[in-house]
Amino acid sequence: MLPACDHYAGTEARMRKALRLQSESARRFDVTLDLEDGAPAGEERAHAELVVELLRSEENAHRGAGVRIHDPESPHCKNDIDQIVRGAGNIITHLTIPKVEGPRPLAEVIHAVQSACAREEIRREIPVHVLVETHAAIQEVWAIAALPWLRTLEFGIMDFVSGHHGAINSAAMESPAQFEHKLLQRAKIRQVAAALGNGLIPVHNVTLDVKNPEQTRADALRARQEFGYLRMWSIHPSQIDPILDAFAPDSHEVEQAGLVLLQARDAQWGPISIDGRLYDRASYRYYWELTQRSRMAGNALSPEIEAAFFQDNAPE
Repeated sequence: MLPACDHYAGTEARMRKALRLQSESARRFDVTLDLEDGAPAGEERAHAELVVELLRSEENAHRGAGVRIHDPESPHCKNDIDQIVRGAGNIITHLTIPKVEGPRPLAEVIHAVQSACAREEIRREIPVHVLVETHAAIQEVWAIAALPWLRTLEFGIMDFVSGHHGAINSAAMESPAQFEHKLLQRAKIRQVAAALGNGLIPVHNVTLDVKNPEQTRADALRARQEFGYLRMWSIHPSQIDPILDAFAPDSHEVEQAGLVLLQARDAQWGPISIDGRLYDRASYRYYWELTQRSRMAGNALSPEIEAAFFQDNAPE
């Protein structure tokens, strides 16, 4: 279970602002500090040092920040891993790997992360987030999703569209075409299916129109309702709340979830009937996850649900 919004920042000023927003917000969202696009050319090592400094500072009050490193083919990828794991391996929430072409190069990157953890005697498993944004990655997405230490599969629409060399018009980087072009539909459906089929979280791409929060909200709703995405990128502070709002469960369904879970608990998790509808353990799993997502989105739950399930006695 992860927050529904992952907010990206690359320059020093924007990274500091992102961490400040995260610490001041009553709502949960992740922050990803960007080494790939954020670093000025020729200053990659210094930028990584800055990111480590920020991760270890009081500015990272929530300890809710991860890092996007360079892609597996970049000469900076290995250095990024060594610097970040050595300096902040016990602090980061995740490492994001861009431009993955297939399972073999990704496996090599994961092995490098594991080796760096072993050298630094870091015993935790650092979650790996993977950007699926090429033809090859979509073709082998199920094999990619089966690798260890993975937490998410994320769609990179700009690289994916660019990789078609004009066969997909640039308008497909935005709505409504990004949801309606057949090649993009196919890619997103394969990504989401592979993620969910392997217990990972599918993450939707950015909304490029950063001046229109309603467009972000509309994109997030379509991504959630039509394609099954559970999380989405933000690239501007104005996009964070629209994404969290769009991905939050419907209030009526949350109310129904509370009713079902309380009665199921009283029935010792056996089958129950409410208003002529049958509910069993499959239903309970669904409503329990929905309740968790609602709480993570910052929505208040009833006192009964809080007391029953969020005080060290939650159902397994």
